[in-house]
Amino acid sequence: MRSIDISEGLFLTIVIPVRDEAATISTLIESIDRQTLKPNEIVIVDGGSTDDTVSLIERIAADRQDIHLVKTDGASPGRGRNLGFAAARNDWIAFTDAGITLKDDWLEQLWSVSDGNDIVYGNFSPVRDRFFTQCAALAYVPGLPPTGIRGKFIASSLIKKAVCEAVGGFPDRRAAEDLIFMEEVEKTGARIGFAPNAMVQWQLRPDIASTFQKFVLYSKHNVWVGRQWDWHYGILRKYLLLPPFVALAVFQSWWWLLALPLWLLARTARRIAAHRHELGFGPLFNPLVLMTVSFLVLVIDSGTFVGWLQARMSVYEGNA
Repeated sequence: MRSIDISEGLFLTIVIPVRDEAATISTLIESIDRQTLKPNEIVIVDGGSTDDTVSLIERIAADRQDIHLVKTDGASPGRGRNLGFAAARNDWIAFTDAGITLKDDWLEQLWSVSDGNDIVYGNFSPVRDRFFTQCAALAYVPGLPPTGIRGKFIASSLIKKAVCEAVGGFPDRRAAEDLIFMEEVEKTGARIGFAPNAMVQWQLRPDIASTFQKFVLYSKHNVWVGRQWDWHYGILRKYLLLPPFVALAVFQSWWWLLALPLWLLARTARRIAAHRHELGFGPLFNPLVLMTVSFLVLVIDSGTFVGWLQARMSVYEGNA
C-alpha cells in the first residue's frame, strides 16, 4: 500500500458532470470537503441545468480557488466528463456523480492502491433509508460478493488523465457511456486496481414512477448504442419461457397458470439471495419484501420494454 501523508492534499482533480442537481450538489461538495486526503481541484461540468444548480455552485465556489465550473448547453454525462478531464490541470482524475455521498476516506482509499495501476475502481452502496429503497436495492442493485466489491463503477474511480485521452474519452451519450469507456480502457491493457473500502453511497430513485422512468430512459439509450445483448435480450429470453405455460392453461388446465407467479417468485428470490453476504437470508422470508421486490421487477421489466420500443420507433435524441 502506498504511504500517504494525509496532512497534505493531492495534486488530483475530481470531475463531476451535473444537470438539474440542485437538491444534491451541496451534499456532494460537503462530502468532498470532509475527505481525509483532499484534491487540489474540483471541476464541475453543468450540462444545461434548468434549476438552481449553477447558482448554487457559483455561491459555493465564490470564495474558493479549488472549484471550477464549466457551463455547457445540453451536455450528456459522457461529454460532461470529457470536458471535465480536458479542463483538469492534474495527471490523475477521480470521477464521481451528483446524487452520491463520498465516505470520508474515499479518495485516500483509492490513492492507496494507485501505485502501479492506471485506473482504480472503488466501491458503491445504495442508500437504504426507507422500506422502498431497501426493496429497490434488492431489485436492481448488484449484491455485494465475497470479494467485497460490487463491480466497476465509474462514479467511484480514479484514473490517469493520459488513459482517458488514449481511448478518446467517453462517448457523447446519456447512458452506457461508462460501460463503453471502461471496455475501451481494458482493451488498451491498462493496469486495473480495486479499492473495496473506497465507498460511495448512491441515492436510488425514491418511488415507483421515477424508477420506471429511469429504466425507460436507460433502456432507450442502451438500445441506441446497440447494447441489447448486454441487457434486453436476457430479459426477453425470460419472458419467452411463459407462452408454453399459457398455451397449456388454455388447452389443458388452468392450473398451468400457477407457473407464472412461480416464475416471478424464482426471479425475485434470486435477486434477493444475491444480497445474502450483506443482509443474510432474512428478506427472503418477509412476505411484504417479496411482494414489493416482485412488483419492482415487473416495473423494471416494463420500463425496459417501453424504452426498447421507443428507441425502435425513433432516432437518437442526443441527451434527451
